Amino acid sequence: MSLIARHLENHGIATVIMGCARDIVEQAGVPRFLFSDFPLGNSAGRPHDAASQEATLDLALQMFESADQPGTTAVNPLKWADDESWKYDFMNVDALSHERIEQLKADFVQQKATAMRIKQTSK
Repeated sequence: MSLIARHLENHGIATVIMGCARDIVEQAGVPRFLFSDFPLGNSAGRPHDAASQEATLDLALQMFESADQPGTTAVNPLKWADDESWKYDFMNVDALSHERIEQLKADFVQQKATAMRIKQTSK
């Protein structure tokens, strides 16, 4: 996405990247970046939380007016949790039991099967 944003900017189309991997996105040199200190995959706000999603989108759109130089990063003030313990627990396989890992794998397989069924019925 970072490379696409740079390409679009070079052709006169303004962009804002919303993301959670600050080091990676900033290294790619995007013109405008809204960083949310959330788990990967949640850059548009908290799941099932329309208010946080709307607030995040509003911040991103405001960057079109407020970002006055290339490479501008704004930080979303919303917090994922009251403390930062989620950063140590999120995707930490060592902290999961064998049973929990197997359940997560089964859930993933089920999600893929559901997505395939939806894809096939929409053709």
